[in-house]
Amino acid sequence: MTGLKRTTEKNLMIFSGRAHPTLANEVVQLLGTNLVPTTAYDFANGEIYVRFDESIRGCDAFVIQSHTAPINEAIMEQLIMVDALKRASAKRITVIQPFYGYARQDKKHRGREPISARLMADLFQVAGADRLMAVDLHTAQIQGYFDGPVDHLMAEPILSDYVLENYGGESLTVVSPDAGRIKVAESWSEALGAPLAFIHKTRDIERPNESRANRVVGEVAGRTCVLVDDLIDTGGTIVQAAEALMAGGAADVVIAATHAVFSGPAIDRLKGCRAREVIVTNTLPIADDMRFDKLTELSIAPLLARAVREVFEDGSVTSLFKGKA
Repeated sequence: MTGLKRTTEKNLMIFSGRAHPTLANEVVQLLGTNLVPTTAYDFANGEIYVRFDESIRGCDAFVIQSHTAPINEAIMEQLIMVDALKRASAKRITVIQPFYGYARQDKKHRGREPISARLMADLFQVAGADRLMAVDLHTAQIQGYFDGPVDHLMAEPILSDYVLENYGGESLTVVSPDAGRIKVAESWSEALGAPLAFIHKTRDIERPNESRANRVVGEVAGRTCVLVDDLIDTGGTIVQAAEALMAGGAADVVIAATHAVFSGPAIDRLKGCRAREVIVTNTLPIADDMRFDKLTELSIAPLLARAVREVFEDGSVTSLFKGKA
């Protein structure tokens, strides 16, 4: 037959929901491409409509959406985008969730509770996702909830490089705000070549956004304490931990967290705490009225762009974190 040409060349296409377009644009700029033009709007009753404005048949699709407030709308929009891609014959669909919604509901603490993090994975699987990509999941076990490849990206190298550059000349101690985050803090301790400490705390399961810092375990007196966590939500845990460190004789406290959820009283608490600097990444958008003098925002876009490139070229995402577990 003449006039027909068969091609096996892969076609990279990046799609973005409306939750965090700034991050998506940073990613495509680093990849040297553009976001696929998309029409998206809400009906009067809140239902979401999505349509891609060009052919996507046979493409290698990457759908970026940060699960920011209002979180259920962001998640639903991404699910609808995945469904639209599947029905339009995309060859492979990779869902990029810089912040994975419902990740804290990863197990049952008591009877009659859901495991919402598992439900999230199931929803994206049914919608048509072939692969998930997320940054600093609340617990590593979430990777097993999705029946397919999951790329668990780590922001620690970006954050720890910044800390080394700005505080490397000081006597540092890495501090976990609770015993449950010790494994993450150990990675930081290795990266910074600093000893490890943690805050022993209790949490009221009836009041999930409230906790009480107890005693400091480890050597912090006279040292600059790097307090690390995966996210800052209302700020109660991290601020109480910072105060406990200062009460324990720390010379200074620097807070570093991947996800700036910043709900409710978080900004006022962080502004008023005695930490010298609060370092976060842009996995979630931060509104102008939520910024404050000692807040530093680092871009996660280079990490996402490198991971997209490795997946698209059938390379190794693990190679981005050589030496990491």
